[in-house]
Amino acid sequence: MKKLTFETIRKNPDVKKFLNKADRYLEKIGYTEHGSRHAWIVANTAKNILLKLGYSKEGAELAAIAGYLHDIGSVVNRKDHAQSSAIIVFTLFHGKMPIDDLIRVITAIGNHHEENSDPANIISAAVIIADKADVHKSRVKKKNPTTFDIHDRVNYATKESKVIADKQKRTLRLELTIDTKTASIMDYFEIFMDRMIASRRAAEFLKCKLELYINGNKAL
Repeated sequence: MKKLTFETIRKNPDVKKFLNKADRYLEKIGYTEHGSRHAWIVANTAKNILLKLGYSKEGAELAAIAGYLHDIGSVVNRKDHAQSSAIIVFTLFHGKMPIDDLIRVITAIGNHHEENSDPANIISAAVIIADKADVHKSRVKKKNPTTFDIHDRVNYATKESKVIADKQKRTLRLELTIDTKTASIMDYFEIFMDRMIASRRAAEFLKCKLELYINGNKAL
């Protein structure tokens, strides 16, 4: 069976429809962007993490696929969306990609959310880190700052976020640039502590140490 590539998955019309509808639903209930932009960022970050750490191109490609599809189940409901995403992906691609690849992908997707995240494989670990690292002002959909909640403020304050993987030092370094006039460093930790713990477990699964730098200063 011919392997599906990330580009093939990304261009799939059903995937586009699911992502668009999921993003529109989440916007209506007050969430930040969870559409094709977020999917693209997570996919590429997860892929680059594995490549930079020396894992196989095949594993990195599967991480990109899982990263792109990880939130697709939000179209059903935000609650348990990781498991819904895994089921939808299985339904869409069963018989269209090697079953072993599909199992690795849905395992990663089903374990990406911080409430019940377990880095069950390297793909899962990379997707967890990539997902939690995507904090950026472009994710905020509300136009009026007076309506921002803490999640909106923290995202809106973040001008840049990136993950730097170092194979030799075995570190995964999350670097953030935050406008502290819009949101404080404490605001970030208030809403992201659970996500940082999940990311740390994922980094340890990849035999790495997680580091966090905010505005050039080491915070973790």
